[in-house]
Amino acid sequence: MAKYNPDYLAYVLSERARLGENHPLFLTQYCLQPLREGGGFLSLTQQAQLRGQHARYHARENGKTYVAGVDLAGEAEDDNSTPLKSKHDATVVTIGELDFSIIDDIQKQPGLKIIEHYGWMGIRHTDLYPQLVDILKNTWNCRRVVVDATGIGQPVASFLKQALGSRVTPFVFTSASKSKLGFELLAAINAGRLKTYTGDGSPEYKEFWQEITSAKTVFRANQTMSFGVEPGRGHDDYLMSLALALEAANSYQNREARGS
Repeated sequence: MAKYNPDYLAYVLSERARLGENHPLFLTQYCLQPLREGGGFLSLTQQAQLRGQHARYHARENGKTYVAGVDLAGEAEDDNSTPLKSKHDATVVTIGELDFSIIDDIQKQPGLKIIEHYGWMGIRHTDLYPQLVDILKNTWNCRRVVVDATGIGQPVASFLKQALGSRVTPFVFTSASKSKLGFELLAAINAGRLKTYTGDGSPEYKEFWQEITSAKTVFRANQTMSFGVEPGRGHDDYLMSLALALEAANSYQNREARGS
């Protein structure tokens, strides 16, 4: 069709620029290529693109704009019926700095540099409330925070929204919303908009890349997908927190555009 319709060709080229030529939606819709089930979520090329050149740092700098993604662990109960963090996951906060030197030509969104990670295991949500508020509000003054509000996360998201106001956006994981999150993550990496800090040998850095390299993708017939680490092979809390941080960055830019 593109051969005979210049407008369609221009649209396809704009979609390739927006998504990246190896994005699943571009491959299926425009290249008509089938996708294999259970492949790695990020290719080796995309993993290399995700690796940035900036260092990790632990406190905000004047004149910078920060956002955060918060992935919350489920809570279990021990033999004494005391709520405890599930052994199968962690609560993770990913802090990102908006990079306005990189602006996506199609969606007009800035780049995102991941500059800090926090992770907790074995700590109840209620015990984390004060520290989460202090980190998000006082340490980083995050302009947008997207919080996992699925299931047990809903009370935490409500608490953070009450403490931090409109800068907090609850995010409920469903098949459709998680699929959109995954596609946006791939598009940002393909476009060079998303970069992580260089290796520092920390447990957070090692766990993050363990999840990135272990994550798999399952594509569905309705052009949606699921992504994550298979049970028994590890966790995906850092991966989901990364996706939520990107959602916070996109949300910040979209709200600012509407406000202006």
